[in-house]
Amino acid sequence: MAEGIRHVEHVMGTAFSFDIRTPRSPSVTAALARAVAWLHHVDRVFSPYRPDSQVTRLADGRVGVGGCDPEVAEVLRLGAEFERITGGAFTCEPGGRLDPSGVVKGWAIERASTILHDAGAHDHCVNGGGDVQARGEAGPGDPWRIGIADPRDRSGLIAAVSGRDIAVATSGTAERGRHILDPRTGRPATGLASVTLVGRHLTEVDALATAAFAMGGAARAWAEARPGIEAFGVTSGGRPWWTPGFEDIALLPCDLA
Repeated sequence: MAEGIRHVEHVMGTAFSFDIRTPRSPSVTAALARAVAWLHHVDRVFSPYRPDSQVTRLADGRVGVGGCDPEVAEVLRLGAEFERITGGAFTCEPGGRLDPSGVVKGWAIERASTILHDAGAHDHCVNGGGDVQARGEAGPGDPWRIGIADPRDRSGLIAAVSGRDIAVATSGTAERGRHILDPRTGRPATGLASVTLVGRHLTEVDALATAAFAMGGAARAWAEARPGIEAFGVTSGGRPWWTPGFEDIALLPCDLA
């Protein structure tokens, strides 16, 4: 079998890994270069930590949306839609300052995945800091398998999912503490240790995972009612729960002890 491509790129303050199972070719190699360049472009435009980024200048009132790249208006439209469908549990203005980071990473990864797919790399996985967009298969007849870290022990897995054309995103406290605010109260969300959403599009599941974490105890019922989404959560007390359809894609048994 012809060799695929694996690549790791450090951007946006984290590591992005590309695992391309489609055989290496000039078009696939060029598409990977475009996907990497895209991620760096997104960082330059959207980073809230860069004083010269368009988002920083927009937040400071130094430029209007019309003076930014079209992607800025696209991301803000997505953020407004996610805020609507989550009843305000998601926002692009955490703490009262514009910061669309909750949309940007998943959206950027999904767009990078589309660049690869459109170039013929139909079997690949893009992982950005644990948020994953996978297309096609890991091998002939072999779906992708994506682990879910145990928030109580980041070295281990508490569950895993399997699928083709699948997106997985997790929000939690294990790496950065209680950094996610509930926009409705302005206080850190405390009801969950982590929540993972699984769907088709990472743009959606990444933003909605942030919202679900902010919902705390209400996340389970909300996720069960959301079409095309399955969820796996761990309460702040360490007890796992999952939506009914999660069992259809789960690989590993969940420890309820």
